[in-house]
Amino acid sequence: MPVPKQKQAKSRSRRRRSHQSIKDQNLIQCSNCLRSKPNHRVCPSCGYYKARQVIKV
Repeated sequence: MPVPKQKQAKSRSRRRRSHQSIKDQNLIQCSNCLRSKPNHRVCPSCGYYKARQVIKV
């Protein structure tokens, strides 16, 4: 089984993992109640999605 010849530097592995950080959610305004909500999701405060009621809140 192959074994690494040298220890991998911290900067090298951290550079490789640089894109794995957690990103902020993209929030938009609800068209019905004007509160912020995640993209492509039912509004948790009023239950509307794309100008029609999907769930009763």
